[in-house]
Amino acid sequence: MRRALLLAAVPSLLIAQETPTTLKDQKALAVTIYNDNLALVKDTREVRLPKGEARLAFQEVSAQIRPETAALRNLTAPRDFWVAEQNFDFDLLTPQKLLEKYVGEQVTVVRTVRGEGAGDREVREAATVLATNNGTVLQFADRIETSVPGRIIFPKVPANLRARPTLVISLHSGVEKAQQLELSYLTGGLSWRADYVANLAPDEKTLDLSGWVTLTNQSGAAYPNATLQLVAGDVNRARQRPERALAKADMVMSMAGAAPKMAEESLFEYHLYTLDRPTTLAVNQTKQVALLTASAVPVRKDYLLQGQNYYYSGSYGDLGEKQKVGVFLEFDNKESSRLGMPLPKGILRVYKRDSEGRAQFVGEDNLDHTPKNELVRLKLGDAFDVTARRKQTDYKSLGRQGKFGSVHESAFQVELKNAKKEAVTVSLLEPLPGDWEVIQESHPHTKEAAGTAKFRVTVPAEGSATLTYRVRVRW
Repeated sequence: MRRALLLAAVPSLLIAQETPTTLKDQKALAVTIYNDNLALVKDTREVRLPKGEARLAFQEVSAQIRPETAALRNLTAPRDFWVAEQNFDFDLLTPQKLLEKYVGEQVTVVRTVRGEGAGDREVREAATVLATNNGTVLQFADRIETSVPGRIIFPKVPANLRARPTLVISLHSGVEKAQQLELSYLTGGLSWRADYVANLAPDEKTLDLSGWVTLTNQSGAAYPNATLQLVAGDVNRARQRPERALAKADMVMSMAGAAPKMAEESLFEYHLYTLDRPTTLAVNQTKQVALLTASAVPVRKDYLLQGQNYYYSGSYGDLGEKQKVGVFLEFDNKESSRLGMPLPKGILRVYKRDSEGRAQFVGEDNLDHTPKNELVRLKLGDAFDVTARRKQTDYKSLGRQGKFGSVHESAFQVELKNAKKEAVTVSLLEPLPGDWEVIQESHPHTKEAAGTAKFRVTVPAEGSATLTYRVRVRW
């Protein structure tokens, strides 16, 4: 019965007088932003609705709102309140759009005629807009012109042309009074990412870490004094249509001093971060707010030389001089290391001060979502003063041996040089194919994985060290 009454009332709802609401009516605003260009907006406004049918023009919503996700709730009088229809008007008012809407309609053209003595005077003529494609075509009483000979006066703004993105909601209200209405919807155009800055101590044993949240608003709407929450995690979304291209944002950076870190909590299989104060997200703005700070976090530096598994399948001889040795930093995301907070993915940039005390950039790497108590490992670059020369000193193909198939035996020599004034330890990761066995070695190895042997070699200051080993592999 209620459904039948609702459908019968729809025609009257569509012709009801429009009640506008703008940001001036806003009482509360909450924005939850996800990593993947998605946000949930909850906009609460106080609006005086007439009793019975009404058309509410909810102005200044996001230009990238997903209208199918919009839901309006009456927080004051929910019992005798229902929504019949919603229309998102995104055809925004511009001079060109206004002209296009008047094709086939009459306008007034005002032009200035130079006079003598009495000065200039204005002449007004009625004209019909014939076309606006690739120029304007106007029909006057005695001629047709293909440009605008003056300025145009329009009698009114068409009903379906809005100054701002507007959600028009046809509804029924049981009372006539000011009511609290909450509109919630999903929108594109809002995104965030984490950025981290680490300052490495002179002895490279600790670092100071600052985390920043970079917020970008390209949604076409402003969000003043909003309660801001961020969701870190990979939320699944059904893909129905391509995302619209985004305009370039103006960069507004608010790199203040140390600030309280965001409150963090678990949410389903994700993590939710809440800013401790309201903030304003202006249109086409990128801003930063503090996520976390940590001082004197213990850090370890690792030099790594990575091998290749093809070394063991044939005779190659010299495998390269001055091979690059990667430089890595790693630390534990634990409370005992002065951290212990789930870290959302982002870029971590590392700086170190030179002899004059000036901070210098020494490398960056991508940090994936990192839970509490996990290891953070970053590649900052390749060492300048630590190099390697690798060569194959022997190779034998031992043919087939029973069920193991073909058997190969290879011997290698890796010479490591260190031009630094302090000793370094280099890790060598050797990916070995098939069933393998190290049968001779100058330095002991560990089996890091089924197909990986790891050697650790200490190289003296301004000196060199040589690793030799022989390995037998069966394919």
